[in-house]
Amino acid sequence: MSRSAHPAGPRHADVLPEGHYSAPPADLNALDPKVWAETVGRGEDGVVTVGGIDVKRIAEEYGTPAYVLDETDFRARARAWRTAFGQDADVFYAGKAFLSRAVVRWLHEEGLNLDVCSGGELATALSAGMPADRIAFHGNNKSTQEIRRAVEAGVGRIVLDSFKEIVRVAHIAQELGKRQRVQIRITVGVEAHTHEFIATAHEDQKFGIPLAGGQAAEAVRRALQLDGLELIGIHSHIGSQIFDMSGFEVAAHRVVGLLRDIRDEHGIELPEIDLGGGLGIAYTSDDDPREPHEIAKALTEIVTRECEGARLRTPRISVEPGRAIVGPTAFTLYEVGTIKPLDNLRTYVSVDGGMSDNIRTALYDAEYSVALVSRTSDAEPMLARVVGKHCESGDIVVKDAFLPGDLAPGDLIAVPATGAYCRSMASNYNHVLRPPVVAVSDGEARVIVRRETEEDLLRLDVG
Repeated sequence: MSRSAHPAGPRHADVLPEGHYSAPPADLNALDPKVWAETVGRGEDGVVTVGGIDVKRIAEEYGTPAYVLDETDFRARARAWRTAFGQDADVFYAGKAFLSRAVVRWLHEEGLNLDVCSGGELATALSAGMPADRIAFHGNNKSTQEIRRAVEAGVGRIVLDSFKEIVRVAHIAQELGKRQRVQIRITVGVEAHTHEFIATAHEDQKFGIPLAGGQAAEAVRRALQLDGLELIGIHSHIGSQIFDMSGFEVAAHRVVGLLRDIRDEHGIELPEIDLGGGLGIAYTSDDDPREPHEIAKALTEIVTRECEGARLRTPRISVEPGRAIVGPTAFTLYEVGTIKPLDNLRTYVSVDGGMSDNIRTALYDAEYSVALVSRTSDAEPMLARVVGKHCESGDIVVKDAFLPGDLAPGDLIAVPATGAYCRSMASNYNHVLRPPVVAVSDGEARVIVRRETEEDLLRLDVG
């Protein structure tokens, strides 16, 4: 296989075009622990290993592309969140980030609860043995079938998202002779510093009941009047991939203000407050996420201070980390195919996946890192854009990054921090098969979500 450097494409910082990148790193072979899973490193032969297994072996046994998930890292992060919040708070893993039956079992064993937002996620949770009373059911448009199944199963809470849903859940619970524990999701008018499509607490969006104009207060009145409901608290979620705690401080102030108004009007103090999730992770070396213990300390202090000011007992706090647990634990392993240098621009590196296994770059303008993982290289850095095999010019995995100038077809590269949302949002665009999820731990690898086959695709095509 040729390792000769490609002749075109910029190499030096003084001739680089504008784009989403920093200057070339001092060492292209280094792996920043901030963006890679806990057990990832390079062996003496230069091949990257994870969980004691090198990526060449993973590629040979399971093919590429593949999501490679470090089970040891996942469990460690889950425990860190559980420990940080202690026994006086609840940690609900947000299943939307990535869910499988293996993940449900890990969560159960590590003492976390689970947040689901569809009938499919609920089915996965129940089939893997998660106790129903440790499940929260979210969603802005739950069907009557989904609500009925959740109530029948005995989920620990349903988060009510609209006035219609208040009545719908109460009616179904009464039909089944049950009293369903619920929270009301409110929008507090906080503009989180994140992408428009993942900011969720400003008024002009689909989630929750606005605090403004007294709508949230009216939702509380209605919920308290219905025999089929037990209102246990208020839920707020301000967005995703957030690093600044100031948004949570404003949200907590407004939620506690509603709790104070509920006490003054109804003579009750609701026992729970859920501040959602959305804490960011490191996708690149420039990102600086907070540790779980820092987040727990900050959120607890914020809520306690606000409740003291309102002369309320501090309610039990819930949080919903999803990305913050699973995101850093996985990387996507690709094989390099076509390499196309463009004079004075960049080199396009095509891989055997793309937007079907990672839509986030196209959808959210997300930034990622990338590294050559099947060997080391001392070649001069080249500015590269990692793209997929799909029939879209927007089929970009990593917009701009530096890779060795001797990169060649057949090399393996990996994109870290793809544990959250990549598999969950994967598609069959161009009838490309969705990759497997391979879990690694202590020198062993196993498939927890298998690769799709052409038979899978054709089985659904009944025309």
